[in-house]
Amino acid sequence: MKLAAICLGRPEILQSKSYKTGINKIPVNAPTLVDRAGLVGDSVCNRKHHGGPDQAILLEGELTITWWSRHLGRELPSGTFGENRRIDALDGRDVCIGDRFVFAEVVLQATAPRIPCATFAARMGEHDFVRRYSAAGRPGIYCRALREGVLEPGEAVRFEPYEGDRVPVADLLPRAGERINPPDQSRLMALPIAERLRKRYSTV
Repeated sequence: MKLAAICLGRPEILQSKSYKTGINKIPVNAPTLVDRAGLVGDSVCNRKHHGGPDQAILLEGELTITWWSRHLGRELPSGTFGENRRIDALDGRDVCIGDRFVFAEVVLQATAPRIPCATFAARMGEHDFVRRYSAAGRPGIYCRALREGVLEPGEAVRFEPYEGDRVPVADLLPRAGERINPPDQSRLMALPIAERLRKRYSTV
């Protein structure tokens, strides 16, 4: 696999919205520094639901985007989904919590699924996109940076599967009315999930 794109966003206001968002990401053709907070130079405006060390990077697989492109009937250039990175030859459904993406300097670990929101729907210009995205079961993947460093577009990526309990990231997309039973709760809490998920599962 290779790093197909690195994308950064700047604060702006989407049509029909009154608040600033950094969801509009633009590909950059230059080395970019990754620290524990994410890509240096990228904007995260809503810190309550986005960003932080456990959700520092939003990653999409090129195979997942190709699927969405067919179903939406339009091209989806890099950054369209608000992702920081695209990896070619990757289908997000194959990624489990704890899996690692190893670059020359940087190491990322999958921690949570991307949860769709009204801002994402506005970005896509699809009023029911939150429902469609959730129903598709092909979420983007939030990652923490286990090792900081510089990334370059086109560099090789090595995929390292998590050696513990393998739970697909897509399985953690919330479903309406779903409740977690105690065995499943213990199983999920034992994984290297993002802190926002940990708080949610600890209160169910």
